[in-house]
Amino acid sequence: MTFEKNREAFAEAFAQSRNVKWIILAAVTLIFTLLLYPNLVMPQLSYNLGDVAERDIKAPKDFFVEDTEATEAKKKAAVQEILTVYDYDETLLPKIVSRVTDAFAEMRALYDDETDGASSGPPSDAHAAARSDTAPSALTIHEKVWQKRESFQEKLGVTLSNSEFKLLEKTGFPAETAGLIVRILTEILENGVVANKEILLKEVDKGVLLRTVGKKTERPVGQLKRYYGLAQAKTMVRVIGQPLLVDMNHAMRTLVVDVSQKLIQPNITLNRNETIERRKRAAREVKPVLYKIKAGEMLLREGERVTPLQLLKLKALQGQIREKQMVASSIGVAAIVVCLLTITYMVQSSLQGEVRHSHNKDLLFMASVVVIVLLVAKVMGSLPPSMFESSQLALSPASLHYGIPIATGTMIICIFLGIDIAITTAMVIALLTAVLFHNRLEMFIYFLLNGVMAAYWTRNCRERKVFIKAGLKLGCLNVVLATALGFYMADISGVKLLWDWLFGFLGGLITGVAAAGLVPLVELTFDYTTDIKLLELANLDQPILRRLMLEAPGTYHHSVIVGSMVEAAAREIGANPLLAKVCGYYHDIGKINKPLYFIENQTDGKNKHDKLAPSMSKRILVAHVKDGVTIARQHKLGKAIVETIKQSHGTSVISYFYEKAKQLKGEQAVKIDDYRYPGPKPQTREAGLVMLADVVEAASRTLSNPTPARIQGLVQKLINNVFSDGQLGNCELTLKDLHEIAKSFNTILNGIYHHRVEYTETPYVVNGKDKNGGSDRQPARPAQDRSERSSPKSGGHLRRLGLS
Repeated sequence: MTFEKNREAFAEAFAQSRNVKWIILAAVTLIFTLLLYPNLVMPQLSYNLGDVAERDIKAPKDFFVEDTEATEAKKKAAVQEILTVYDYDETLLPKIVSRVTDAFAEMRALYDDETDGASSGPPSDAHAAARSDTAPSALTIHEKVWQKRESFQEKLGVTLSNSEFKLLEKTGFPAETAGLIVRILTEILENGVVANKEILLKEVDKGVLLRTVGKKTERPVGQLKRYYGLAQAKTMVRVIGQPLLVDMNHAMRTLVVDVSQKLIQPNITLNRNETIERRKRAAREVKPVLYKIKAGEMLLREGERVTPLQLLKLKALQGQIREKQMVASSIGVAAIVVCLLTITYMVQSSLQGEVRHSHNKDLLFMASVVVIVLLVAKVMGSLPPSMFESSQLALSPASLHYGIPIATGTMIICIFLGIDIAITTAMVIALLTAVLFHNRLEMFIYFLLNGVMAAYWTRNCRERKVFIKAGLKLGCLNVVLATALGFYMADISGVKLLWDWLFGFLGGLITGVAAAGLVPLVELTFDYTTDIKLLELANLDQPILRRLMLEAPGTYHHSVIVGSMVEAAAREIGANPLLAKVCGYYHDIGKINKPLYFIENQTDGKNKHDKLAPSMSKRILVAHVKDGVTIARQHKLGKAIVETIKQSHGTSVISYFYEKAKQLKGEQAVKIDDYRYPGPKPQTREAGLVMLADVVEAASRTLSNPTPARIQGLVQKLINNVFSDGQLGNCELTLKDLHEIAKSFNTILNGIYHHRVEYTETPYVVNGKDKNGGSDRQPARPAQDRSERSSPKSGGHLRRLGLS
């Protein structure tokens, strides 16, 4: 008893809780996220080289492993292909030419000034006297030249000896000398002078990259030997100057050669920093050499020693599982699922209207179905492709997907919650399954149409064979869908199409069989009652009904009539007639425990309540509700019937014993609430029908002359009393429904209590001839005559028939 109370308390708390739907939403979201990203729960691998594997490890998805040796070799090759960068200063020659020309021209200007002064004639005496009085004596040309020596050498960029400077002074710094120096330098620098030719010649096989300083132009150069080293360039001054200086004296030739050699500078220099930077960039731009590991490929087998290659694969797998990526992906998936389920729930709730008492249980049931279906899809969709590639029958993994019995979920939901919710759930399942299959549109279309039609073909299921028929229809539909999708995907090879048909048809058949097997399990787990179960319970050969017929025959016949009445009334008002009839059959099964305390089972005219106090009688009557609930649970009749047994009497007053108590104790000493049933009041239309039929049928037995008018008046009075007492406030029965119920009850009761003509026992004479007495022509003989005919003196009769 304690367990039953705890279970009921938990069930009630679960049904009333507002947090259940959020917990279910979070659970479904989490499970789907884990299904979509199995690497979120993949343990960290900590194997070292030579360790023994503790378990098999397969690749959870396709990934790539870097071949480090090949990558390094590729990087070295890329670095080797980068040419050494040399800077070519094309501005060096013009600068040197300008310095030489300007320096010689400045010195020659001194001589030109001196010549101009001499050609103007001697100064007059007056001017000479004035100049002599105000300024020192004028410098000679020699003094002026030597004063400019430092400036000349600085501008020229060369230090000259005294003899070399005197030679230039003597010759007057001729332009020809400057021109010869420029010519020699131009020829050498235009060829190119490199600072270190030995380093340059190391690149002779592949050449170098010559980059012009100050410009963005660069060009590869291959003939490196033609460039002069610094020492070689100085030697080339003599070689190049020999034909040019042939007409000059020895001293002047030596001067030109010496100055030219001193002015030579390298105009091609190694740019080591740029070369290093380019080679680093080339190494960075080299993409790693990867080879693909396919999903399902065995990375490590249990008991094997970890090899370098296996360790490389394991590290690559871990390297590709980035924490930030996992968190971001999981958050995105969770957000999508939450939005999908929340919007679907809101739309479906608005269409359903008022929330049912079993709302939370229904949500849990739907969530369980969705999760199980997704698990099946994940398992079958994750089978390694290798097992199909090795098949000799050219079996494709895509063909197997057509055989996944996704529609089983929508079939089961349709049976218990109706086709509207089943179609909505089919859309959700199809979408989530398509995401599991890498967002494949064809899978979404296939599973959506598959699920919707599965629900449609089982919407009025009252027999187990309906599942098989629906499965066969679904298999044929799958064949059509597989063919259509094959054409859509342009994948209609003969062998594959045959496999698609086979697995599609088998998938439909398996769906029906699986649904037929799972429905009873769902009934037990979630305490649902289907029409199939109701049909089984409506069989009057059920053990509890046979026991009721034998131990409480009056209650049995009362229950059968109540069942007939509520079935007819339920059809009139649009309620569930099958559920109403079964509830009518079982609403009074609690009377089995003490049948003789109920008037319909008393046959000897003795009423056991005559010797009991009204309060005790009330307890006995009320106890039959609790006993009925216990018996119903023992026989697994289902929650719908258990709840109807509780609600069949509502909180109505046991008026007979209430009035009797008032007569014994006085009206002030008795509270009416002490003589009420514990309730609750009827919560469903079927429970309300059972209450009305129970009251009307019991009262109709008290009519002494049940004419149609009396029956109609009685029905109207009793229904009004029940309505006025507030017993029908929670069961959604309208006044129009009550009117239809009253008409239906009148029809049934008039059929039961209609008058019959009693049969005659002797023929009567018409025109001197005997005629058989008709039931509608011959009045019944008085009761006294019948008793006389059945007296012991009538020896031709079965005297003790029906006596105990």
